[in-house]
Amino acid sequence: MSILNTSLEQLQQWLSEPEGTNLEFKEAKNNFHFEKLVQYCVALANEGGGKIIFGVTDLRPRRIVGTTAFAEPGRTEAGLYDRLSHRIPVEEIHTAEGRVLVVHVPPRLPGTAWQIEGSFLKRAGDEFIGMSDAELRVIFAETGPDFSAEPCPGAILADLSSEAISTYRARWAKKMRDERKAGWTDVETLTNAELLVDGQVTYAALILFGTRAALGRRLAQAELVFEYRSSDASGPAADREELREGFFLWQDAIWNKINLRNDRQSYQDGLFRMDLPTFDEVSVREALLNAVAHRDYRLGGSIFIRQFMHRLEIVSPGGFPPGISPENILDQQNPRNRRLAEALAKCGLIERSGQGMNLMFESAIKQGKPLPAFSGTTAHQVKLTLKGVVEDPAFVRFMERLGEERLKSFSTYDFLALEYICRDKRLPEYLKARVPGLIDVGAVESVGRGKGTRYILSESFYSELGAHGVHTRKRGLDRDTNKALLEKHLMKRAAEGAPLSELEQVLPALSARNVQRLLTELRDEGRVFLKGKRRWARWIIVKSKAHDGNNGL
Repeated sequence: MSILNTSLEQLQQWLSEPEGTNLEFKEAKNNFHFEKLVQYCVALANEGGGKIIFGVTDLRPRRIVGTTAFAEPGRTEAGLYDRLSHRIPVEEIHTAEGRVLVVHVPPRLPGTAWQIEGSFLKRAGDEFIGMSDAELRVIFAETGPDFSAEPCPGAILADLSSEAISTYRARWAKKMRDERKAGWTDVETLTNAELLVDGQVTYAALILFGTRAALGRRLAQAELVFEYRSSDASGPAADREELREGFFLWQDAIWNKINLRNDRQSYQDGLFRMDLPTFDEVSVREALLNAVAHRDYRLGGSIFIRQFMHRLEIVSPGGFPPGISPENILDQQNPRNRRLAEALAKCGLIERSGQGMNLMFESAIKQGKPLPAFSGTTAHQVKLTLKGVVEDPAFVRFMERLGEERLKSFSTYDFLALEYICRDKRLPEYLKARVPGLIDVGAVESVGRGKGTRYILSESFYSELGAHGVHTRKRGLDRDTNKALLEKHLMKRAAEGAPLSELEQVLPALSARNVQRLLTELRDEGRVFLKGKRRWARWIIVKSKAHDGNNGL
């Protein structure tokens, strides 16, 4: 989720390159049809990803002519995400020749293809055509066979726990609201879940339902090791248990074990008292499901869960699946063990769309805790850390004030936007599109205008907390007071004047662009003037004003 910052040098380099598989140039001086943009994104992703650059002539030598198409990049990003379920950054670059828009289309993941309304598109000149069956077969074969769908040599039905299969069957029937499924035999359940192939037991079936003895003989690495450590000191764990049996035989037991040492954090905020568990059950269960469904079972290591007083670490063998990274994990899904993931989806434990990580992020934000982190992840392991300390009790109260019904309508990116705003972090473009909706529900308000607009939590929130002063501080000083502060500093500098960089220090909460605007207003009012150019430029107070002395604000 990085913030794009393409340099003018990089833009010029793109303009000198021929239009090809990864670059599309569109003049689009006034507009460009959104549906056409959607099609270009699908086709470009299927061809390896690339850039669509608006505001540039198509023929070489290319010139920047500027574009007014897609005036709100954040809204365009949101529209593309709604249509394609992929995050496609849209970057606005202002040059001396005009505005340029760059759409950064990521490549498709290995073994997958993008589609719109059932069509897997590719480019054919300036038109789009569907990919052939042969092309799609090549793509879908890229990742090789699904290990979890393969039959396990020598495995038999007796290697599976009937109790675990019964639990699975009951969950499946409940999720589908189909009582007929509850009457299936074990063989019918396994066959209908595609966990038996021609009567042979798959690795997915062993991972979900295998007995301890069977896993020890046939898939010993399908094991979870739990450790409780009271500190980071090396040495033996205070508590350790090895669970080598099917997922449905230990899923509740491991949560109960974690919950034994799951203390509650209590906070008093005026008349409000908050009581939250350090480890949220939904987040922990989702983390465990992710580890089981996406680890690499061809590697010999076990899944490790290490519980500390205020954090939980889940380490699973194998790095991220191809194409997945911490930056795109909320947007992209590429299950390593597809048959296993499908079986878990049938009984409602995971969503086929891969929403588990989204739920973890949303839970952390609602409870005022740090976001899930992947520090320590390598090409050989994924390390997920869930931190349990509530850092901002006031924000938790704010989320409760919004109400559960309202929060149900929030997307993960709505929660992320609130988290950025609450922590005074710069909003990336892809989150700015969420702000109008947050303003409409009274969660956020804007400060300033144009490019210098900032966002803060609403005044009603601070009012309910009895923190009017905090709201005033976050809104910042009004425009006239800010201008008066700049004047006062320039009075002290007299004829020597001050560079823009020094004046930015006077108003650190404002961007350089906003400080520049205030100085321009003061110049237009005849109160200051600019002397010199570029690095030698100095802003100087008008003499008649400087001789008045250091008047108060």
